[in-house]
Formats: sequence, structure tokens, C-alpha cells
Amino acid sequence: MKLYPGLLVYSSIALGHSAATAFAPSFPSSARQYGSTTSIISASKMDQSFPTWSFDKPCQTMAWNNVVDTSLTVGVADKSLAQDADLIIIGVYAPPKDDEEEEDDEKEEDEATVALSGMAKELDDSLGGALSDLMKDNAKEFNHGAAAGSTTPTARIITADGKTKRYVMLGLGPTPKEDEDEEKKEEAKKGAGLGLGKAIATKCDAEKKVATCSVVMPQIDAPVLQDLSTGFYQTLYSDNRYRTGKKQKNMAEDLTTVSVLSEDADAASISDSVVQVGKSIAQGVFLAKDIVNAPHNVLNSESLADTAKRIAKESGGRIKCKILGKKECEERGMGSYLGVARGSETDPQFIHLTYSPPSGKVNKRVGVIGKGLLFDTGGYNIKTAMMEMMKFDCGGSAAVLGAARAIAEIAPEGVEAHFIVAACENMINEKAMVPSDILTASNGKTIEVLNTDAEGRLTLADALVYADKECDCESIIELSTLTGACMVALGKEVAGVWTDNDDLATELADISKVTTDKSWRMPMEKSYNKQLESKIADIKNIGDRWGGAITAALFLQNFVSKKKPFAHIDIAGPVWDDGSGATGHGAKLVTQWVRQQGEKEKEE
Repeated sequence: MKLYPGLLVYSSIALGHSAATAFAPSFPSSARQYGSTTSIISASKMDQSFPTWSFDKPCQTMAWNNVVDTSLTVGVADKSLAQDADLIIIGVYAPPKDDEEEEDDEKEEDEATVALSGMAKELDDSLGGALSDLMKDNAKEFNHGAAAGSTTPTARIITADGKTKRYVMLGLGPTPKEDEDEEKKEEAKKGAGLGLGKAIATKCDAEKKVATCSVVMPQIDAPVLQDLSTGFYQTLYSDNRYRTGKKQKNMAEDLTTVSVLSEDADAASISDSVVQVGKSIAQGVFLAKDIVNAPHNVLNSESLADTAKRIAKESGGRIKCKILGKKECEERGMGSYLGVARGSETDPQFIHLTYSPPSGKVNKRVGVIGKGLLFDTGGYNIKTAMMEMMKFDCGGSAAVLGAARAIAEIAPEGVEAHFIVAACENMINEKAMVPSDILTASNGKTIEVLNTDAEGRLTLADALVYADKECDCESIIELSTLTGACMVALGKEVAGVWTDNDDLATELADISKVTTDKSWRMPMEKSYNKQLESKIADIKNIGDRWGGAITAALFLQNFVSKKKPFAHIDIAGPVWDDGSGATGHGAKLVTQWVRQQGEKEKEE
């Protein structure tokens, strides 16, 4: 118990949250609760802090980061324009690689570098061969630009007029072969633009006082430019929401303009909208990162619902938002979802965003579902390790809402998309579900709960039924941080994909390559369904020790019509990076998948 002059505050550890609220006097607006103690914050300090829990109600809103306003333009290469920039990045192709030729990682450092041509050669000649020397001096690391996105160190060169210019060589990968078929050429491009954009942003950040940057490329087309834009903007993500003073850091904060200059005259015909689409996709990644990075005392089911409302509000009418409260969920029989939610003092919020194409013409109606556990204690099967990481258990909802924001800006035609999140927390109180409870999902299936820490699939069950029956989605994909078993199988960079539909599996695999949201198709072993058989209910919420990622996918199949294409994507591994935090994994994949559905012909 802490005493303040004229104020008595009871410890919520001793009395519990409800009792502390009942006995405590009314706090001034400057009182904030952190953990189990209460601090009195002066008005001036409070204004600089972020909103958090009070005794009365949870945080109602989450701040988000917007993509930087640095201008990224494309045009035809011009030598004087290129050299006007503070930082000049020159893209070069490595020599083509023969099909039978083994990659030689032991190239001699003095081996001749790739012969420069076009504007790169003009610049090199005007600099007395400095660019060729730069590649030669770094031949082992740069490898003649064989890896797309590789860079040399920065060369600082004093020009004839006494100015110091900074030059960097950027690898574009092997030179495309003239006789190579178009399919192979397109395959080689997949994901390359993202790496180039990341390399450009990283160099601009590493160099101090760079306001302008020119990037000279032999050629560039619209798809690569779009990916370059996405890679560039998403790399400039900084999350200063919970930092103050010197702890705050912005990426490339002096940078105002990046000019991509192509020697191919066709670059002049590329629309500015291509860059904007890439930027919008990056904005979706930003939001996905913001959601996963936010602590639970800021982000709960109510503040996530507020985030969804703001997405709709800023969509220009393209997205409608519907939030189902506890009563509406009860009316729909969502006992599986509500069973998880009842342990939390924050009410569940069932989020449904509907995107409609500008023309109103719909070829395909799709559902995208994200697991929205804003914090997962494990419930009464409480987690014994890594509980501090469980704010990332909303990674599926982060990807879905991030994609919704991107789709609203891009405005693809032909597709109606339903973005669905059954948001709640898996907490512990006297109302929380316990092992051996039997829950009834909205499709009538009864579920024996043998482990309260296998709760995500319980919330997803009712979300899937809603997408299938109430929204009548023709195809459904679902993303979730569902199992540690998937991480054991695939590690921390690759998501697992489970589906019985080969066409959907192929779509997702192709998109995974383009977006670099890595994924791998996993087996849907039907014999493992025996592990989910219950003696007293229709199914159990867990299987045996082995193959847990597969039985989780099989469990979810019970809540989608068997004839509908459905894919479960487990992103437990790649959603978080121990060094940099949230990755935004899945946001690009969902965005691209939704866009592609609109391009399909309407099925009669």
C-alpha cells in the first residue's frame, strides 16, 4: 500500500482489481496505473506520455506510424541530374551465369570486374575509373553485383569544382540472357525489387546528411519499381511511440528525395501510381508492425477495434466497419470465441471490415481472417516461459488489418474482401475457462478444452464460421501465430501453409516469392484427425505431442465448408525478429492475394 498526501491507494495485488477499484477514491485525470501500482503524474509529464490503463477502463486507442513523406520518383537517366544528388547509387548487372556453371564463391579479388556500360561508364570515365576501382577493391564482398541488393562501401570523391560526392555501387544480380525465355526472366525478378529498395534505404540511412539520392539503373519496369518502392519505404520504419528524448531515432531523417533514373526511355511512361502502390503496401506493413510492437497496456481488444474503425474512416468510403460486441456474438452462438474471452475484464470485440471495389463490380468474394489474441497468458494452463513475448500473439490480426489499410489505398477492382478478427485476451479470473470445459461453436460443434493455452484455434473457429456462412466468402485464408510446433519445423523465417486446394497452394507459393513473405506448404495428414477425437464432445482442442501444427490445421477445417478453398497460414516463426521486433510478416502476402482475386473472371 502506498500513501500520498490526502490520498489512499490500495494495492491491487492484495485486494484484486475489482476490490481496488471499489475502495479507491476517484483519481484525478493525471493518475495512471502501471502494473499493480499507481503513479500520480503531473499534467506536463502526462501530456508527453502514451495512453495506458486506468482503474476505470482499458486504453481506447493506439497511435500508429505513417510512412515517411520522402519523395520517390522515376525518370529517364541524365548525367547532370544524377550527379546533382548528395548520394549517387549506380546499379550494375553481374556477368550472366551459365546453366552448368557452378557458382564460384572463391573469386580472386583481382579478377576483372564487370565491364561498365552506358551512364555507369560515362560516370566512371569522368571520375578517372574510380567506380571500377571501387568494385575491384571490394570484389570478394560485392562479387560484381551478383546478389541483387548487394552494395559496395561508399566512395567519397572530390570533383573538379571542389565538391565531395558520395558514390555507391548497387548489385542488380546476373545480367539477363538474351535467349532466356520470358518466364525465367520474370522468375528471376521476383522479390528483387524489394531487396533493391531495402539497400537504397539502408545506404541513405547509414550516410549522414543525405537530403537527395539518385539511383542510376540500366533499366526498370513497373513491377520492379513497385517492389523497390515497397522495400524502400518499409525499411524506413521507426517506432518512437514509446521512446523519449535521445532514445528516439528516425531512419534517414534528412532524406527528402530519391530519384530512380533509368537508361531505358520506357521509364518515362511508368505512372507515378506504381510508386504509390508500393508505398501503400509499405503502409500496411507499418501498421502490422505497430500492432505487434504495441504493449498490452496500450493494445487490447477495444483499442484494436478502434484501429479498425480508423482504417474505415480513412478509407474514403471503400471500407465499412462493423464491430460485434459480446451480446451480438452471443446471439450468433459464438461460444468457442467467447469461452476464451470471458477471462478478461476487457470485452471481446469481433471486428469485420468489408472492402468493396470502386465500380461495385465483384468477380470474387474472399475472406481473410487473422488471429487477434492481444495477450496470451496461457489461461489456467499458464505459460511458464516467454510470456513477455505474448503480445505478438496478435500477429495474424496485424497482417490482416495492415493489408486492409493497404487495400483501401490501392483500391483494386473486382474483389470484395472481408477482413475478420475475433479480438480478445486469454487472461485468468474466476470466469475464465478451465481445462475440461466444453464449448459450443457457432456451427454447433462441441469442443472439449483440454488445454487453455490452445486458445487461438477456439477464437478462429467462430471467425471461420462467420466468414463462411454469414459473409458467404468463396475463398478463405487465415493467418495466425498458432503453434510453436510450426516454429520447430520451419524455423523463424518461414510460415507454414496448410490447404487441401492445390490451386490455392500454388497461388500462395507464387505470392510468397514475389513478396518475400516466405512460406512452405505442409502436409494435411488426415489420419491425425484421430488425435482430435473426444469421448464426451465432438472434438478436442489439442492432439498428441507430435505433429501439433498439423492437428491445429485439421481442427480449423471443422469450421469451413469442405468444398470451399481454405488455407491456414501459421506465422508464429516469422512474425517476430529478436533484434528488430515485429516484422509485419503476412501483410504483403495478404495484400497481393486480395488484389489477385479481383483479376479472376467471375465464376458462374
